[in-house]
Amino acid sequence: MEKDVKAGVPSAVAGGASVGPMVSQSRSEDEESSAVKRTAAQAFSGAGMIPKRRSSSRSIKRKKFDDELVESSLAKSTSRVKGQPVIEPIRCPGSDLASSDKKKGLKSGSALTPPLTMVITPSSMSKRMKKNKQPLQITKDLGRWKPTDDLLLINAVLQTTDLTSVHLGVKFSCRFTLREIQERWYALLYDPVISKLAWQAMRQLHPEAIAAIQSKALFSQAEEALLAKVTSSSQPKLEVFQDLLNKHPNVFYPSRTAKNLLVHWQLLKQYYLLEDQSVQPLPKGEQVLNFSDAEQVVDDAKLKDSRDEVLEHELMLADRHQKREIRQLEQELPRWQVLVDSITGMNSPDFDNQTLAALRGRMVRYLMRSREITLGRATKDKQIDVDLSLEGPAWKISRKQGIIKLKNNGDFFIANEGRRPIYIDGRPVLSGNKWKLNNNSVMEIAGLRFVFLINQELISLIKAEAAKMNQP
Repeated sequence: MEKDVKAGVPSAVAGGASVGPMVSQSRSEDEESSAVKRTAAQAFSGAGMIPKRRSSSRSIKRKKFDDELVESSLAKSTSRVKGQPVIEPIRCPGSDLASSDKKKGLKSGSALTPPLTMVITPSSMSKRMKKNKQPLQITKDLGRWKPTDDLLLINAVLQTTDLTSVHLGVKFSCRFTLREIQERWYALLYDPVISKLAWQAMRQLHPEAIAAIQSKALFSQAEEALLAKVTSSSQPKLEVFQDLLNKHPNVFYPSRTAKNLLVHWQLLKQYYLLEDQSVQPLPKGEQVLNFSDAEQVVDDAKLKDSRDEVLEHELMLADRHQKREIRQLEQELPRWQVLVDSITGMNSPDFDNQTLAALRGRMVRYLMRSREITLGRATKDKQIDVDLSLEGPAWKISRKQGIIKLKNNGDFFIANEGRRPIYIDGRPVLSGNKWKLNNNSVMEIAGLRFVFLINQELISLIKAEAAKMNQP
């Protein structure tokens, strides 16, 4: 028994000694497996970790409006389009692991997220730019071209069928070039969006505004041909043009009135466009009649040559000397005229013994036989001394445009009482102001020009009588 017990003890001890290593071995395996799991979990958590969002300290850019877009931004975008940009994937900082165990654990995870590349082609960018340009162009056209301008353009083209004549003859709300007028006309014809918007805007116009626009329609060639048949020697009244409207309703524009025809006939008469009028030939040599003839004679090629400063200085001195001589001759002219009249016994054809001054135009001549006369545009309700409508188109002249008055000292003054200015020798005389008139002064009122001539002999007698009255 004792042997068995003793023999059992070492066996038990031996068994215990054998069990101890087994327990420690199993613990080490559990620790290793847990460490591997922990490292794998850290690796997966590191690979799947979302990096923190970085906030920028820069201010948020607001969206630019259409009028703030500049060409520099377009140039930058086109320069970026030329080199095709590639957007590389963002690498997380936790994806790079130092240990080999972490790399092994990430092999399966990295295969699930391949790198992404995004390529922007130039064609897509150009399409976007084209889409953005179209609404900008539409809004730009709508901003400049008003419905009144569109209606004026349509009426003028239907009357003349010539865009060049429309550009020269129609006064729009702002200044348009010939190219802009052509582009607008083609847009109204072929662009459905612009034509629809323009049509809707024109339909919303007031009937009075439409009537005012239609009254400004240009005259066609057929209308001017009928007006040119009225002779220039006659002084037609409104009834003559009303008969023309009644006889030719299909030729004249529907909004034409007898007054419109009279005003346009006066314009044709002023520029020698009637059938019984002959155009004056260009003067030959040094016989230049007016400024427009001299302007046509001038050669434009010679004006573009280089200037010689020394020659220009000499010409300026010669011009100044000639002007001084002309001024002296003008001052001596009345004296010579008195001598000629005393020898021949004839007076100046412009004056008689009762005419103080004369206002001479191209068509008519007005005589001033009282110390004060009124000039303007005569109507049925109001008659004036000098009716300027006999000279030419006077629809821009006021009914009472001005007053010419002779003072006791022999000086003539003109007072402007109309709405438009009066130009005396190129100087404007505004409404409510007055200006002194000299002999041979050029007076211009709404495009009509007159020369003011003074009867020097009669005025000298008036000055002498005034001097006698002032003597004590």
